[in-house]
Amino acid sequence: MKRFLTIGLLAISVAARAQGVIQFEKENHEFGNVPEGTVATHEFKFKNTGNQPVIISNVQASCGCTTPDWTKTPVMPGKSGIVKAMYNSAGRPGMFTKTVTVTSNASTPSTVLTIKGAVLTKAEIKPTLTPAQLAKSPHLEVDRTTHDFGKMESGQQQTARFTVRNTGKTPLELGGLTSGCYCVGYKNPPKPIAPGQSAVIELLYSQRQIGQISDAVTIASNDVSGDTKITLKANIVKDLAGGSMLKESGTAVPFK
Repeated sequence: MKRFLTIGLLAISVAARAQGVIQFEKENHEFGNVPEGTVATHEFKFKNTGNQPVIISNVQASCGCTTPDWTKTPVMPGKSGIVKAMYNSAGRPGMFTKTVTVTSNASTPSTVLTIKGAVLTKAEIKPTLTPAQLAKSPHLEVDRTTHDFGKMESGQQQTARFTVRNTGKTPLELGGLTSGCYCVGYKNPPKPIAPGQSAVIELLYSQRQIGQISDAVTIASNDVSGDTKITLKANIVKDLAGGSMLKESGTAVPFK
């Protein structure tokens, strides 16, 4: 009986030690100065130093300005994976400290990773660049700076397409959109545009204010010469169908 008890305890002990272990190369990253409008990205690399697969179930950022990504497949013993933290600096000048919390089945089920930096406006960062650095920077050109949707129903969502060209020397990264109405967004997240290349960006627009509306929109990017401004216009009516019927009812109808 004592022998069986010893074997049972040994099996439990071995099972308890059979677990994956996440070992990050580092748990903190300092970006330094970040030009406003860029997405500061860092990959935290880790290795599974345990004896069982590691599965990351979730990565939660401390704010909506930070987007996480991670290795979704099981990381086998001795293999490596990543947790990526992407901080959107558009409209957020100043110092920042953000965290992402990694949850997994590892021996340490929760790990907090930290990113830090200082977002500088383009007016602040441009004087610090050499002529050579300025010459190598990306440059954004847009095919037009105004789009008129014509008549739109209040709350309706429409799409405006703009062609953006990078006439600079390094990849162009588009950042967030800012407007006074908070009614504009990207249909799909824009991808970096290589030097000399063009891409179509789609902006979603939904305005509830009635009347002839003109909304100024700023497109942030890593173009150090400045952000790009466009204007979206529309004639917003309460009800397109109702407006059409009203127009028809005002038409003179001859007596029979």
